Amino acid sequence: MFVELAAHPLRWRLLAVLAGGDRRVRELAEGVGEPQNLVSYHLRRLRAGGLVAARRSGHDGRDTYYRLDLERCAGELAAAGGALHPALRMVPPVPPVPPDPSAVPELPDPPRVLFACTGNSARSPIAAALMRRSTGGRVATADAGSAPKERVHPAAVRVLRERYGIDIAERRPRHLDTLAGRRFDYVVTLCDRVREVCPEFPGRPRRIHWSVPDPAPAAGRGADGGADRSADGGFARTAAEIEARVRHLLPVLIDQPHPEVRS
Repeated sequence: MFVELAAHPLRWRLLAVLAGGDRRVRELAEGVGEPQNLVSYHLRRLRAGGLVAARRSGHDGRDTYYRLDLERCAGELAAAGGALHPALRMVPPVPPVPPDPSAVPELPDPPRVLFACTGNSARSPIAAALMRRSTGGRVATADAGSAPKERVHPAAVRVLRERYGIDIAERRPRHLDTLAGRRFDYVVTLCDRVREVCPEFPGRPRRIHWSVPDPAPAAGRGADGGADRSADGGFARTAAEIEARVRHLLPVLIDQPHPEVRS
């Protein structure tokens, strides 16, 4: 299925653009230099094959963001090689998170990554914490928001502690303005609203967008006014999606710590 879908030149170009982050259809049309109706047709083919997923924009519900399902692509590629010949069966291209930070290679010039969302209370602190865990702290990681909340959401704290052994209970959200003048190699926006208002940083860092819905609006409140633990499932799903995206970003950071091509 992957080979059949990706063999078309335009679909391959669409996959290549989406490999760099989530995009709206008009941005994809600009990226590949083709009309929107043609791009939309091939996006439907890619979605039907499960290689691309779509999600309504959290900033403007009339817009849709498309994302590449890297996990699905990896599985399809591995299956295609094995179907042709057992010797061509591919190993997963992204290894699991090393249990020991010493398993992560030393980087001579560690890349600097900023994760941003609106409230800096769930998605961006989760992403930063998982990046630090995945690299043993060998990637310089920061997180902030365009309209930070008073505290990190309790469900985000619980999910990171219980599922990943990470404690961010003492962390406090901060505004993007507090990082003005800081240099980053990558700025990763995790919500559609912050993508529209994220400031520029020195050195023109590469911008990557992950359209991840905010799990907080679905969270209820307990009888004592505290967070309802029944919402933890939504936060766990959000953390799992972010973890997968972080794992696929790691090879990019290690192989290309200072990208020349910026979006």
